[in-house]
Amino acid sequence: MNQTRCSWANMANPRYIAYHDHEWGVPCHDETTLFEMLNLEGAQAGLSWETILNKRDNYRVVFDGWDAEKIARYDDAKVAELLANPGIVRNRLKVAAAITNAKAYLAMREQGHTLDAYLWGWVDGKPIVSSWPDGVRPAKTELSDRISKDLAKCGFKFVGSTIIYAYLQGIGVVNDHDKACFCYAGH
Repeated sequence: MNQTRCSWANMANPRYIAYHDHEWGVPCHDETTLFEMLNLEGAQAGLSWETILNKRDNYRVVFDGWDAEKIARYDDAKVAELLANPGIVRNRLKVAAAITNAKAYLAMREQGHTLDAYLWGWVDGKPIVSSWPDGVRPAKTELSDRISKDLAKCGFKFVGSTIIYAYLQGIGVVNDHDKACFCYAGH
């Protein structure tokens, strides 16, 4: 069956189709996935999301399954190893940001908060279902502006408003599927 998907979904890449159909816009409450996606969205800055999807499995391996406690302890030798690995985006600032984000995330947890409660608290636990014209989405919103500023205040890096809006879409806090897409009403 030929289903109508969002205009941005690359039909030639099975990873992209799987991501579109089963993750993007689907409410996520898993802490590890929320932490992973925050870092992957930061790694994507200036690149295509397809590049990140193609490297995602490698990221999971070299970043220890996105275990924040392990990542927070990465030393210079581990950073050098990461920067030499062609399976990830080898950008020193982005690698450093993942380590900084692990520390900020652990500090958040020490204060009794989770990413899940933090993120979903901004929308009272209910996804925002957008009604943009098909194929037309903003790069950022007032909500992503506020969350971006708050995350930066908490010590997170690579959390600009555009990155955060993409993050909110990816984890389903925002459902920005095209109205014609089979996923629009399905999530």
